[in-house]
Amino acid sequence: MSTPASYENLRFRLTLALALNAAIIVAEFIGGWILNSIGLMSDAGHNLVDQGSLFLALYVHLLAARPATEARTFGYHRAGIIAAFLNSFILLLTAIGIAFVGFYRLLQPVPVDGAWVMAIAALSFAANLSIALLLQHGAKDDLNIRSAFWHMLSDAWVSLGVVISGAAILFAGWTIFDPLISLLVVVAIAKGAWPLFKESLEVLMESTPSHISTTHVATTIEAIPGVKNVHDLHIWAVEPRLIMLTCHILIDEDDSAMATGLLQTIRTKVSAEFGIKHLTIQIGTACCQPNNIYCDLTTLANYPRDEGLAHVQH
Repeated sequence: MSTPASYENLRFRLTLALALNAAIIVAEFIGGWILNSIGLMSDAGHNLVDQGSLFLALYVHLLAARPATEARTFGYHRAGIIAAFLNSFILLLTAIGIAFVGFYRLLQPVPVDGAWVMAIAALSFAANLSIALLLQHGAKDDLNIRSAFWHMLSDAWVSLGVVISGAAILFAGWTIFDPLISLLVVVAIAKGAWPLFKESLEVLMESTPSHISTTHVATTIEAIPGVKNVHDLHIWAVEPRLIMLTCHILIDEDDSAMATGLLQTIRTKVSAEFGIKHLTIQIGTACCQPNNIYCDLTTLANYPRDEGLAHVQH
């Protein structure tokens, strides 16, 4: 099993990725402008967006190392999620932009020098793939780094598509391949960006992580001897590695010794079975807010989603 990349190692990799990507942008934009290749210029624009995403990823990576403060009691963990959301959203917009330009060039094709397109795009592919490999290890555990990784990997596919289009132009004279390949690559970009966009949005909405069932957690706790009822249960992620749980536990007897032992049993059970280690549990003999729809899980499960959204502030 591989160990997570260290903070300093990831910082170095992000800095190196920024330098390599800057060189790619300059080479592709100048080459695309001289050769009149929409494929190269689109790839340069895509890389320019990625340069911003890499700067954002590095900045957030530095922020995440800061300790919690009185104003930000969770520290800056959520900054990485915001960066991932913005990066994936911008990447989807970039895909839409490339698609529009590609369709335009399909209708209005122009002559392109296939040999130079191939050479520049091949260098870009090698550099983008190298950057993606630099970030791959850190992407396993960090959503922010994962967003930067997907940016660079999608750029590598874009560059490879441009290499193929250059070959088609050089050997067959098929100029139409320049915009056509860019449209095909748009699909690959969207495929990588959409799951990242969705996951980061779910974290920002404080949804229960997809691999955890709230009902299963409640049933597991209620199956522990001494627990009468679980209510006001909330499970969310500050970021994917930091999952939080708060709930109220109803018991029959107001016995402090029994409550302390029960609390430890619940913590051990939830941590072992669901991997949730940050728990805040209140134990009592009565529900503190029996009329609150977010207190009783049974009521909440049957509550219409549209009405629930209208009453989210209470």
